[in-house]
Amino acid sequence: MAEVTFPQLIQRACGIDVHLKVAVATIDGVGIQRDTRSFKTFTSSLNELKEWLLSNGVTHVAMESTGVYWKPVYKVLEDSIPNVWIVNARHIKNVPGHKTDKMDSEWICKLLLAGLLKPSYIPPKEQRQLRDLTRYRNKLIQQIASEKNRMMRILEDCNIKLSSVVSNTSGTTATSLIDMLCEGKVLTLDDIKSVYHGKLSASPEELLEACTGFVEDHHIYLLQMIRKDIDQTQALVDDLSERIKRLLSKYDNVLELLREIPGFSTKVVEDLVSEIGLDMSHFPSEKHLSSWAGLSPGNNESAGKKKAHESLTETNR
Repeated sequence: MAEVTFPQLIQRACGIDVHLKVAVATIDGVGIQRDTRSFKTFTSSLNELKEWLLSNGVTHVAMESTGVYWKPVYKVLEDSIPNVWIVNARHIKNVPGHKTDKMDSEWICKLLLAGLLKPSYIPPKEQRQLRDLTRYRNKLIQQIASEKNRMMRILEDCNIKLSSVVSNTSGTTATSLIDMLCEGKVLTLDDIKSVYHGKLSASPEELLEACTGFVEDHHIYLLQMIRKDIDQTQALVDDLSERIKRLLSKYDNVLELLREIPGFSTKVVEDLVSEIGLDMSHFPSEKHLSSWAGLSPGNNESAGKKKAHESLTETNR
């Protein structure tokens, strides 16, 4: 099979094929001989990779966006190599019949030298750290919502029909009534009236009927455990929110402008900034931003026929 050749636009480059336990790197370019080496993905081995690249004057490194395996390599190289590119795997075509790790890294290196690869947008370190915090906070908030739903299922098992008479079981009145039930208290009309809110559509008598059921010690124990879990998780959410607020404090003027958008709460603004950042110059148009965010449908057309939709997101989020 004839060897594929391209004009060279980059002086010295390295293509890396990253896996869970090993990273295969190929260097090539002006003044150096093509060489392929394998490195373990432990930090000490990745530092050896970095020193090898620096000793050979490599200025450009490219690797596929394979899961999360590229992240440790990127962290080791980003402060030392001028250009570390994460490229979409769909942009790299392997030579037919030559599917090996060594050939993968050589092919990436060849495409990189020829200027045929396009780097993905990797947010700066500060934004990546902020994104870790906001995404973890969202997971915890989802966990709290799941625990609240579990609590309501237990109450339904006790024939407590609170969700049938109030539209929001997380409201002030409903929360107070649930807290009383969690304490094992048999509710009376006076208990209902002590926490009753005038804007509720249900009357105190209806609430009392809905809160009358068969709450046993077993149910009380489960409800108390769930409530304790919710309180502990909420404390973590509050800690995360405080740290996120401190990290974004220097951008208060921008956040204030974003909060003026209808429907944008403080949390929504924080999540938005952590995901797309504040520098829109990375996105040539709003369509690029939409595609990067994974909101654009795929467009896979050949010979006038559209094939099954696939994600064409070209960067790592």
